[in-house]
Amino acid sequence: MGLIIAVIILGIVIAVAAFFLIRSIVTPRRVGALQSLLKQGKTQAVIKAARQMIAKDARNADAHYLLGLAYDAEHKQELALMELQTVNQIGNFEGVVPELPFRKKIAELYAKFNQPEEALKEYLILLKREPNNADHYADVGRIFEERNRTDKAAQYYKKATELDPRNASARTRLGLLLYRAKRSVEARAELDAAVRLQPDNYEAWYYIGKLLKDAKDCIAAMSALEKASRDPGYKVKALIERGGCQISMGHLDRAITELERAAKLADDGTSESLHAHYFLAHCHEQLRHIEQAVTEWEYVFTRKPNFRDVAEKLSKYQELRTDDRVKDYLTVGQDHFIELCRRMADALGLTVRDARSIDGGAEVIAVENTSKWRNARAMPKLIRFLRIAEIIDESTVRSTLEEMKNQSITRGMVVTSSTFSRLAQDYAESRPIELHGKDALQALLRKIEM
Repeated sequence: MGLIIAVIILGIVIAVAAFFLIRSIVTPRRVGALQSLLKQGKTQAVIKAARQMIAKDARNADAHYLLGLAYDAEHKQELALMELQTVNQIGNFEGVVPELPFRKKIAELYAKFNQPEEALKEYLILLKREPNNADHYADVGRIFEERNRTDKAAQYYKKATELDPRNASARTRLGLLLYRAKRSVEARAELDAAVRLQPDNYEAWYYIGKLLKDAKDCIAAMSALEKASRDPGYKVKALIERGGCQISMGHLDRAITELERAAKLADDGTSESLHAHYFLAHCHEQLRHIEQAVTEWEYVFTRKPNFRDVAEKLSKYQELRTDDRVKDYLTVGQDHFIELCRRMADALGLTVRDARSIDGGAEVIAVENTSKWRNARAMPKLIRFLRIAEIIDESTVRSTLEEMKNQSITRGMVVTSSTFSRLAQDYAESRPIELHGKDALQALLRKIEM
């Protein structure tokens, strides 16, 4: 009886050993077959076979890993992450699971699904395994940057560039952090290095253009922004910045061309679209194309009423819709405008001696038609007619008085289509200068032939 029991036990041991031996031979073969299928792009076959393997052995790290890769190849990243998390829990990296590529992939998936803490843990493990790998430092820097820890991000990006001076991506990210920190010289150095290493780095070219524009080097900025505009993602932004350069250089017609292109390409209601139309309005206002400017402001206002000073601009030019005389005053060419100013001086009972263009309007020197005393010398008056939307401040009144002093004129007047600030009114109160706002202007325009 004892012999029979011993034989039975020996048989069981042999059977179990045979099972594990066969399994140790067959499983690698099956795993190898799955790897081959995965390389061939036969992901559905991999998914089916891997699930069968997992059903038999839930702790088969190789099967979970290959299933995760198959899901990832089919763009089912959430399922892929679940499988890789299981691999991480099993913690067996002795089979076909290469630890470093595995951790790189799972970190990417954690970051994709907004789990930065988990992603950071994986990247820090990678750093311990490969302390001289610049890419790992750059990845950690990116996680810190996304969490608005810009100080830490800059440290890791800097380390990445020290380990690999040819890492264009790390240089770009570091350059952008420095740009946002207003460290322009350092930012420019990193971004310049990035485009030397990667000439088609359009993001870097865009910010180089902005830095050059801020430094008033508009010609060089235009060139950098032209390169940035080759990328669809930066084209509209680059065109708007190029328009800004043209405005800075006084080339308003060229600016309009750039901004109109941007406005046509931008999606309706986006920040880029609003900025393109806003700067178009600025150009048209400067060129006295007030109706076109109003059209652009109205476009912006209907989409974002609180955008910059659009509501204020529309309020200042509201007379365009109701008063054709004010409309002409604001929109006619400069020669015609000076003629209007001469007629308004006549309507004030003055004889014009001289009239000239000034920034934002015209200046007229005139004298009274008659004098109470025939032998008295006619006293000249300096009148400035302004057609700008901004509130007239104290400095404008002060500069008018300075010009009166230069020309030995003792009386002056400022007539504007807008209004005067309280400081301007207080300053003029005790001085020989009259201030007339848009209501007085409208009354004066009604007295003349248009």
